[in-house]
Amino acid sequence: MSSNEADSAPRLLVVDDESELRSLLAEYFGRHGFEVRTAPDAAVARRLFAESLPDLAILDVNMPGENGLSLARWLRDTHPRVGLVMLTTAGEAVDRIVGLELGADDYLPKPFETRELLARVRALLRRIGGVAEAAAASAAAPPAAAVVPVAAPGQRIAFGACALDLDERRLFGADGAEIPITAAEFDLLALFARHPNRPLNRDQIMEQAHNRGWDVFDRSIDLRVMRLRRKIERNPDKPEVLKTVRNVGYVFVPAAG
Repeated sequence: MSSNEADSAPRLLVVDDESELRSLLAEYFGRHGFEVRTAPDAAVARRLFAESLPDLAILDVNMPGENGLSLARWLRDTHPRVGLVMLTTAGEAVDRIVGLELGADDYLPKPFETRELLARVRALLRRIGGVAEAAAASAAAPPAAAVVPVAAPGQRIAFGACALDLDERRLFGADGAEIPITAAEFDLLALFARHPNRPLNRDQIMEQAHNRGWDVFDRSIDLRVMRLRRKIERNPDKPEVLKTVRNVGYVFVPAAG
């Protein structure tokens, strides 16, 4: 791989205590154009995050010492824009639900097909804008051109007191401070922004907001809506912006006027 190819390669961090799996994924993703680093545990992963942020991390839930759920919580608090795929043991529904609550963008039960993991990783990178060519183009642009005018019309959608910037894929609170959101949360808000006052059922949300990344059970959607309500609603227990439509799904209700 040339230096230019290496610079443009998506950066991937694999965190798993199984050495054979780490080696397999490093070799497999490397052959498909990724720059791969691996870590056997959370402590090493934290050091690697400090050295250089990846575009996406693959975390095993069950690791000795600090487990993947704890590491995922730390990653979401400190680096919310890094894509996150969790690996779980087949049948561990509780871990999958907790992972979604913590902000995982996707998960895959073990054992898995490497081709499916590759497809999910590529799809997630497309959603979060993690493809290196886009990052390189942005970095090469003059500073003035890289800044999106915050007052430009049509770029921000109000969600209650918050505002979603569709171009920058960022959420801002009433005080102007950025509120960290995951790629999946942005996709969901953007979908609601495109369909104000229109009830969306769970099938529509799964099809339009997250492609194949959603879990097949409705609970994964409910968990993401619950997390978003905690961020945008004045009272998450009595939502005024993202309302539940009984026996249907959810509806985004913009402020009047």
